[in-house]
Amino acid sequence: MNLAEYPDREMLAIDLANHLAGELKAQLLNHDSVSLAVPGGTSPGPIFDDLCAADLDWGRVHVFPTDERWVPQDHPRSNGRLICERLITDRASSARFLPLYAPGGDPEDALAEIEAMLIPELPVSVLLMGMGTDMHVASLFPGADGLAAALDPEAPVLAVLRPDGVPEPRVTLTARVLDGALSKHLVIYGDEKRAALERAMSLPPEEAPVQAVLKGATVHWAE
Repeated sequence: MNLAEYPDREMLAIDLANHLAGELKAQLLNHDSVSLAVPGGTSPGPIFDDLCAADLDWGRVHVFPTDERWVPQDHPRSNGRLICERLITDRASSARFLPLYAPGGDPEDALAEIEAMLIPELPVSVLLMGMGTDMHVASLFPGADGLAAALDPEAPVLAVLRPDGVPEPRVTLTARVLDGALSKHLVIYGDEKRAALERAMSLPPEEAPVQAVLKGATVHWAE
């Protein structure tokens, strides 16, 4: 794990967006298309605002969430909605978006279909992740129903988790897929999350799921 510190969040967003764009450009030199997996939530929004203006061949970039709440994309809680509004716009409007949600039924009923869409995109070319103060990453929540299966080295591409206290199931890339990305970046803000990351270093993934994806990752931190 490498740690990059920034004087403020604005500088982090600008620098990381430039770095991500550079990695995507480098991958596009050798591949017909590249994959970019990104989180929802509030933290990546400013990064998306800068990244979407990058001058690269966005039509060959395939974007998908690291995880998704099982809600339609027009729902306020949808990660896909935020990603499309903040990233798949400006120069990046030609990027292809691959949703982790399919209408109708339970998520388990749609996993095979969604996985078939994602398998050609693997390994993930460039991965951006966030982390909660509980040390979860994507939708790999400590203690959640389904976590052990999602952490298994032989896990499939996707897993369904049902964390306590949230109103809908989550579909998430498994730890195997996240950890196997060619380039991995984790963004955290503030002292509380930095302290949580430091705690995670001495805990097993079952207690601190972010631990499963830290090897070879760059952590970007600002107050």
